[in-house]
Amino acid sequence: MMMRNDLPVGFAGIPGAGSILRSSEPVSLSPVVSQAASLLEEAADLLVMHLDFAAAVDRCEKGCESLLGDPENEDADSAGELKCSLCIVGIQALAEMNRWRDVLPWILQYYQDPESLPPKILELCFLLHSKVKEPYVMLEVGGDWLRNANNQHLPSYGLLVQLHLSHVLLPLGHFAEADKLLQGCKVLSKEQRAEALGNIREKKQQWLQKEKEQPIPEEQPKVAWKRRMGPMSQKVLTILARLGRMLGSLASQFCAVPYKKTLLAAFLLCLLVMKLDPASPTSLPFIYRLTQLFHQAQSAAFAPHFKPPVQD
Repeated sequence: MMMRNDLPVGFAGIPGAGSILRSSEPVSLSPVVSQAASLLEEAADLLVMHLDFAAAVDRCEKGCESLLGDPENEDADSAGELKCSLCIVGIQALAEMNRWRDVLPWILQYYQDPESLPPKILELCFLLHSKVKEPYVMLEVGGDWLRNANNQHLPSYGLLVQLHLSHVLLPLGHFAEADKLLQGCKVLSKEQRAEALGNIREKKQQWLQKEKEQPIPEEQPKVAWKRRMGPMSQKVLTILARLGRMLGSLASQFCAVPYKKTLLAAFLLCLLVMKLDPASPTSLPFIYRLTQLFHQAQSAAFAPHFKPPVQD
């Protein structure tokens, strides 16, 4: 379970309702924004003080929905800040309930375009999915956000590039994409670029070394044998095994003497093999052996000294 102190983006970084109300006169805020601010305070209290995570998510959803439903879009800056804070509290509450798989779909209800996600939310998502060892969830979302020209001018862009590299691309082995991202990033200092390049080389070497040291599993004899035989011959052998059991039962119903049963079985098996796979080299030994069996049975049956068994 994801605990509150597991994620570095803590509540100290959340611009809460109190700071919004203190920064502006209460009478200047629209009723929708005031209601959302109240829901944010309630959600944070439920999360931190009462540990009622489901109720906290509920308050966050109501707050975000109220902001989305504001037709006049008054106090756009305050509304955007509140929505971001509500989503951060909601993410934390979902993580506490071990519902991290719901985090990204839940956020995208309120930010339909992933490229418009606030940097704090994207940072939290990087850290969360890295924590649960599912970095691929953020591969497309993070890449799209970082490639957006509007986001590249934000103050936190360099930090998010580093997070995307260390928590998504490198764990997934996407080294070429990591190099490309780093080359196109102009906001990192020379020291930061050098450190990132060193991390890429180190992870790539570890990745290659792991592949080299990983033993190739020995092929099971049964699987290797089937592969050498080929699909048609495998089919023939399977049918022969079944037919052998069927012929034994069938022949006993109309053949009273053993030599006739052997003769009939060998003859039918020869016909079956030659009909199913006459051109396959692997079928030739079986055809030859069955033909021998047929002739041996025939010779034994019709030899001059043969005396059929006396029947009662």
